[in-house]
Amino acid sequence: MKSPYEIIKRPIITEKSMEMLDENKYTFEVDKNANKPEIKAAIEAIFDGVKVKTVRTMNLTGKSVRTRYGYGKRPDWKKAIVTLTDDSAEIEYFDGL
Repeated sequence: MKSPYEIIKRPIITEKSMEMLDENKYTFEVDKNANKPEIKAAIEAIFDGVKVKTVRTMNLTGKSVRTRYGYGKRPDWKKAIVTLTDDSAEIEYFDGL
């Protein structure tokens, strides 16, 4: 089994993800092969006092790019939107942003 830090790659900080913080929803880039129970367990293991209510995932295709050497494609990736319970602690990483 993978470690929690291999499953959760990085938080996604965009304008839309910052608006979802009011609803206890946090956005992360996750491993492409991770499933919802693994993502839930990884979030609860990394952040103390956090209880996950739901996990929603989506597979995103990489954009096509054109360079001076020809055409290419950015890698595909997976995004997870994690909703925390009402009695859960907040994730401190997103505080103050």
